[in-house]
Amino acid sequence: MDSTPRSLAEVDLFAPGAQEHWYKAYAILHAQGPVQRLPGEGLTPGSDAFVLTKYEDISRVVKDWERFPPTLSLLVAQIEASGEMPAHIPDIDAMVASIVSLRPTPELWRAHRKELTDPWVGPGCTRHTAMITAHVDALITGMLAKARAGEVVDFVADFARPLPQRVMADVLGFPPEDIPRLEQWGNAQVMSYVIGTTHKNILTPEQSAEKFRLLAGMKDYVAEKTREKRENPQDDMISFLTQVDYAPLGRKLTDDEINGVVYAMVIGGLETTQYAIAEQAQLLCERPGMFGQLRANRAYIRTFIEEGMRLRSPTQGLSTRICAADEVFQGVAVPAGSMLHLRWAAANIDADEFEDPLELKLTRKAASRHLAFSQGPRSCPGSNLSRLEQVIAWDRLCDAFADLEYSPGNDFRHQGGIMLGIYRLMLTLTPT
Repeated sequence: MDSTPRSLAEVDLFAPGAQEHWYKAYAILHAQGPVQRLPGEGLTPGSDAFVLTKYEDISRVVKDWERFPPTLSLLVAQIEASGEMPAHIPDIDAMVASIVSLRPTPELWRAHRKELTDPWVGPGCTRHTAMITAHVDALITGMLAKARAGEVVDFVADFARPLPQRVMADVLGFPPEDIPRLEQWGNAQVMSYVIGTTHKNILTPEQSAEKFRLLAGMKDYVAEKTREKRENPQDDMISFLTQVDYAPLGRKLTDDEINGVVYAMVIGGLETTQYAIAEQAQLLCERPGMFGQLRANRAYIRTFIEEGMRLRSPTQGLSTRICAADEVFQGVAVPAGSMLHLRWAAANIDADEFEDPLELKLTRKAASRHLAFSQGPRSCPGSNLSRLEQVIAWDRLCDAFADLEYSPGNDFRHQGGIMLGIYRLMLTLTPT
């Protein structure tokens, strides 16, 4: 409790342990400093960064690529101008390398999404309904066995974590026995967002070396699967990527480009859904009777998951944009070249945008307008798949269980970084 901020001067969203008090900090920022300056923490030496916490500011930024270009686009432009990968970034990841050739501009970004990812994780993801349902039911069977034996369930380990891992393995075309490797690579990919320091998620040289050591086998593995599926295509995303003619380039994708797309799917398809489902279980435990409402009226489930992501955003914030010109946010002058940290979670409980922002309302109108998946041209391409997983999960959980409540033994500790990820969640489940 000693690290709980009590004034604006004590608010540091990136300090060790800050994740346990983020929502207290957001209340202070909204009231006293909705735009927080981080001196000297910009992208270039001598520049500053600014934390934005108001919904209207962040929504304006994410919808305007030209005025607020993504920081990644600056790196891509540098690579395009030089014709080679920058020497000072020796371990540049696969996703960045594929962006250079597949989606360096807003136009190509949209084409990439429409032609390559939407059929699998966008609006076309309804093709996975039966597959997701089967995985949900299999995991529920395990939890039912524990509940009937009077055992406590770790909802993270027994359900929230393995579900997106199994789903993503099936989407990509990885065999079930390789899921532990997928988990290892997923953990390595998000290492900077968990143990990195400052708003830029900086790893030490030793930590960076460990990250790329853990990822070393991923490229070879994906290359092997790509070769197999070029020769013998199946009904999975990697097979599709080996066969598709990418219209903007007028050719098929290379192995390295496919590796970059797969890299992006893994980094975005595992943790976010895990954290969302785990936080939703906590929201239900904290609101006696609400699970019964969901069981009685399944039409509430969609609003419930949107409200859950709004109230407990899986990705709390990211430093992903630069000001192309001088700007003003909430009366604060922000110079051109400044880096912007977009604090989605704070925006999602902004009282100027949401009535009774801290209440979970099953009847809230336009509940999906939150910023948990961002908005605009660079909103999360896998948001439809994540939503489908969450809806199916809670519908089947409502079938299997009559109630859920906290068990003794929870400490509710969250991992560090910028994700709202709880380590474990011990629950007592009552079978129907």
